[in-house]
Amino acid sequence: MKGDAFKSATVIKVLAFALLSIAFFYFGKHWSDGSQQLVFFNSRQDSASLTNPTNPSSQFVSISPNFNKSFNLSSIINDTIVSDKPLEKTPSVEVVLSPPPPPPSPPPAVQKMGVLDENGVMNDNFEVGEFDPEVVDNWGVGNEKDVEEGDGVKRFRVKKFGLCPDSMREYIPCLDNVEAISKLKSTERGEKFERHCPEKGKGLNCLVPPPRGYRAPITWPKSRDEVWFSNVPHARLAEDKGGQNWILIDKDKFKFPGGGTQFIHGADQYLDQIEKMLPEIAFGHHVRVALDIGCGVASFGAYLLSRNVLTLSVAPKDVHENQIQFALERGVPAMVAAIATHRLLYPSQAFELIHCSRCRINWTRDDGILLLEVNRLLRAGGYFVWAAQPVYKHEAVLEEQWEEMVNLTTRLCWNLVKKEGYIAIWQKPLNNSCYLSREEGTQPPLCDPHDDPDDVWYVDLKACITRLPEEGYGANITTWPSRLQYPPDRLQSIQVDSYLSRKELFNAESKFWKEIIGGYVRAWHWKKLKLRNVMDMRAGFGGFAAAMIENQLDCWVLNVVPVSGKNTLPVIFDRGLLGVMHDWCEPFDTYPRTYDLLHANGLFSIEQKRCNMSTIMLEMDRILRPGGRAYIRDSVTVMDELQDIGKAMGWHVTVRDTSEGPHASYKILTGDKHLLRA
Repeated sequence: MKGDAFKSATVIKVLAFALLSIAFFYFGKHWSDGSQQLVFFNSRQDSASLTNPTNPSSQFVSISPNFNKSFNLSSIINDTIVSDKPLEKTPSVEVVLSPPPPPPSPPPAVQKMGVLDENGVMNDNFEVGEFDPEVVDNWGVGNEKDVEEGDGVKRFRVKKFGLCPDSMREYIPCLDNVEAISKLKSTERGEKFERHCPEKGKGLNCLVPPPRGYRAPITWPKSRDEVWFSNVPHARLAEDKGGQNWILIDKDKFKFPGGGTQFIHGADQYLDQIEKMLPEIAFGHHVRVALDIGCGVASFGAYLLSRNVLTLSVAPKDVHENQIQFALERGVPAMVAAIATHRLLYPSQAFELIHCSRCRINWTRDDGILLLEVNRLLRAGGYFVWAAQPVYKHEAVLEEQWEEMVNLTTRLCWNLVKKEGYIAIWQKPLNNSCYLSREEGTQPPLCDPHDDPDDVWYVDLKACITRLPEEGYGANITTWPSRLQYPPDRLQSIQVDSYLSRKELFNAESKFWKEIIGGYVRAWHWKKLKLRNVMDMRAGFGGFAAAMIENQLDCWVLNVVPVSGKNTLPVIFDRGLLGVMHDWCEPFDTYPRTYDLLHANGLFSIEQKRCNMSTIMLEMDRILRPGGRAYIRDSVTVMDELQDIGKAMGWHVTVRDTSEGPHASYKILTGDKHLLRA
């Protein structure tokens, strides 16, 4: 009985649940079929409602989501409450529902303009902005600014820099200062070929124009053998040296057969002869960095490039004044420089090999002071190669010159390792032992122990032998290419204000620039730009130049170390790179239209305390080729002024964020120089 009762109760519960479910289903279906509207309301029993409950104004409603529907509530409410108090007349209320607002749109994607992410890791997911390849012939438009003054607005135009006269097309400010040269007390030692910069206020204040008919330079490696005549329109060198296979004119081009005064059969054969004479030279392995003094059109250095040797070719702006201009147009490392009364702007022990082929220098004059400068520049164990008439001709005057040369080099402790034909090769000692064992009173003497052999900015030549470091610094370098990334011993001699070790700073800089340049190559397609002549205007340890090599960009980099910073030139040369000391408050010793790319990292924020920024920018414009580019990474505090100056010079200027984002303290300014004509 109990079981039956229990079963009956269970059946009743199930049936009740089923009926309730059906009722709710019917109720929901009935009120959601669109013909009925479910309305929720309450009546506020205030004085108005008690007086006249039929007054619509006394009802306050809340309804379910029914779009665009109107309801009169009084028609569906019964009169159940009466009040004796009269009711004020108010208009009826209609409630109109608006559609709900659309969902919020997703936030815009953040543009990543930098190369490194917030963790300092290389990231190729970033924007580089738009590039406008249009050449602007009529430049200067858009340089207007609005400046508010009081209640009004004063309008002014940023002053454009005009073009210099045609006579300044090849102007080198510190070497073409006729006024200063005319005041020199003496010129017999070559003083007129040294730096004599314009006085303050008399510097360059215009844009140096290109020659008429200027064309985009022929690209490397084809440029080694030919350049456009219109880019260096000077035929004198071809007329004077054509018979020596230096340079020839062929229709609208200059062509370079590869010869020289002492190697008319070609530089390649000449280099083979030198290496055969002394296999220890091992071009591209033991000898990586060379100096060619009195270089002509730099064919010696041009052909060494294919042997992994960087040769800096130097010559004065003399009677053959365009020889360095030809070298640079060919895409060969070169500088205008004269060995006269001041030290050359390179550190001690910079070059593994120094070459002079008929360079017209009297090495033994003034107690051998010029050869002593070569000795300062030559690395311990390095080679001096002299190809000249006194080596092989048997005329009385020339034989006397040879004897003087042998006598001087002996007192310098140089070892004549080979003499063959018209070439003589000496080797510098590895340490000071020979110097210290000379007879007392032997000339020239050793330099004072406190003399800094790396101090070169406007320092007079010294008639003494530069001491070699007792620790062997400079001599103990590794071979190429491993030396590029190996921290050299002379790194320890650099004065650095840092808690980090110098090796850590060296490695960090190398890693930083390798990642940055890798990003530039991917994002801005640097390999397609066909860069050849490149300058790093504030080089540090040379990490930028090393990164260009590691990213396989077929260019050479001149690493400039400003006088306002630490002298890192010894480290740069020990890495197998080229460099020079310079003060950016003064012009640089090179011809106009020299470089394809100028790179400046943190230069302006430092030099603005000493130099006028427009002075530096005008110098950059002078040495930059039309079609060339400048990359300036610097503080936001200088970016507005640099942007205005760039526009005033006719550059196409773009300012981009670094990887730190739009609120970072540094930005990148890129400037493209266009071809401007008078």
